Amino acid sequence: MNRNDVKPVGELTLRTLAMPADANAAGDIFGGWVMAQMDLACGIRAAERAKGRVVTAAVKEMSFAKPMKVGDTLCIYIDITKVGRTSMTLRVEAWAQRYLSDLMERVTHADFVMVAVDKDGVPTPVPQED
Repeated sequence: MNRNDVKPVGELTLRTLAMPADANAAGDIFGGWVMAQMDLACGIRAAERAKGRVVTAAVKEMSFAKPMKVGDTLCIYIDITKVGRTSMTLRVEAWAQRYLSDLMERVTHADFVMVAVDKDGVPTPVPQED
């Protein structure tokens, strides 16, 4: 695969297609849509690790290096970098696979902090890994 940036780090957790409804009039995908997809992927990966419900507690600094365009496939990679008592930090990378191409470009990255919660929304310990 042709890459003009570093290789993605982490586990591929989500792939989705950028559609016209997700874009402005110039065909650029809204940054908020990309961030929402990153949050969804974090929810999937963190819930798997916590073996239960999780919520987003924080998103650390994020800036966009490249645009997403209509037709690109958004690929979200996640690496769990820290597990605390009730929280975990996930390094999230968003990559664009360009439309009808093998070219992959990193769009943005950020650290998300997710907290495991019980049925009442109270923080609960993250289980030790098997």
